[in-house]
Amino acid sequence: MAKVKMSKKVTAIDMTAMCDVAFLLLTFFILTATAKQPEPLPVETPNSTVQVKLPDTDLAIITIGDSGKVFFGVKSPEVRINTLEKIAEKYRLSFTEEEKKRFSLMEEFGVPANQLKVLINLTSSERNQKGLQKGIPHDSLDNQLADWVRAARNANAEVNQKQLNFAIKGDAKEQYPQIKEVMDILQDQEVNKFNLVTGLRSDNF
Repeated sequence: MAKVKMSKKVTAIDMTAMCDVAFLLLTFFILTATAKQPEPLPVETPNSTVQVKLPDTDLAIITIGDSGKVFFGVKSPEVRINTLEKIAEKYRLSFTEEEKKRFSLMEEFGVPANQLKVLINLTSSERNQKGLQKGIPHDSLDNQLADWVRAARNANAEVNQKQLNFAIKGDAKEQYPQIKEVMDILQDQEVNKFNLVTGLRSDNF
C-alpha cells in the first residue's frame, strides 16, 4: 500500500508582543532600581553558611576595619536626628536644622564628635574619600562609641518605642581583640545579643 504523504505546515510565531513585554519589564527595573551607596569604610566580611537576614528597622550597624577604625550608623533617619541631638547635648555642640537633615541622610560615619560638623557639610563624594574619616574613638580614655550606642538606644526608644538591635560588621582581616573591644562596649550597656554580618558561602566551599 502506498504511503500517504502528510502535508507539512510551517508554523510561525510572532514574538513582537513578547519582546515588547520584555523591554517594558527591563525598563521598569532599571528606572525603579536603587543604586548602592558607596561605603565610607568598605570591608570584606568573613564567609558563613548562615542565612539569617538582618532586621530592616530598629537597627544600628557598627563597622570595624582598616586597622581597627570604627564607624557607626543607624537605619532610621528619624532616629539618626534624635541621636545627633543627644550627642550634641552631651558634647555641647550645635547643629542647624539643615545640618540635622543632612546627617539624617548619612548611613554611616566615622569621626570624633568635634569633627562631625565639618563632615556633615561635605558632599557625599567628599565624605567617602579614602582616609578622610579616621574612625570614632572607642578607647578607655575617650570612648565616644559608647556614647553613640547609648544615645541611639535612647533615641530609638523615644521615636519607635522599641529596643534597638545591633549588628557588628567586621573585616575578615581584622584581629579578634579589635572586634572584642566593640563587643565589650555593647555588653557594658547590657547589650548581649547582636548580629555578626557575614558573606554567604557555599556548603561545598
